[in-house]
Amino acid sequence: MITTLPEAEALYAKLLEQLRPRVRPETAMVGIYTGGVWLAERLHADLDLRVPLGAIDISFYRDDFHQSGLKQDIKRSHIPFEVNDRHILLVDDVLYTGRTVRGAMNELFDYGRPASIELVGLVDRGGRGLPTSAQYVGETTEGPAGPMLVLDRDASGRLSLRYDDERAQ
Repeated sequence: MITTLPEAEALYAKLLEQLRPRVRPETAMVGIYTGGVWLAERLHADLDLRVPLGAIDISFYRDDFHQSGLKQDIKRSHIPFEVNDRHILLVDDVLYTGRTVRGAMNELFDYGRPASIELVGLVDRGGRGLPTSAQYVGETTEGPAGPMLVLDRDASGRLSLRYDDERAQ
């Protein structure tokens, strides 16, 4: 179990280093709201991708929607490119149980049938309940089971990580 949180900016640099030789300008990228979109915005710009950036909110695709209800801050999903036969990088900030990734893939398939989907995450904290794994990750680590690991972004765009007991699942 980790006691000190990793430095988000250092993890971002590692992730960018992994992705740079493996993507082409025609690679598509979709971020999952909220932290995944923040991460995808920076990666998209730093990797100089030509395909417009997509963003999705998986609120209606969660398998616990009937239990937790509707979030107050639902964002509009926007996929500004043809999904069919496209190679897509799906970006999330913190990977945990796999349920968010499952919901995001379900939503992507509502837009079409991609040629491939590769998962990108800043932090993979284990605890998988579904068989998902990231092809690109800044760091794999284990943390306490209760609190959520949350990505924050300040006004200048700098990323940081913190634990949030109130958002525990």
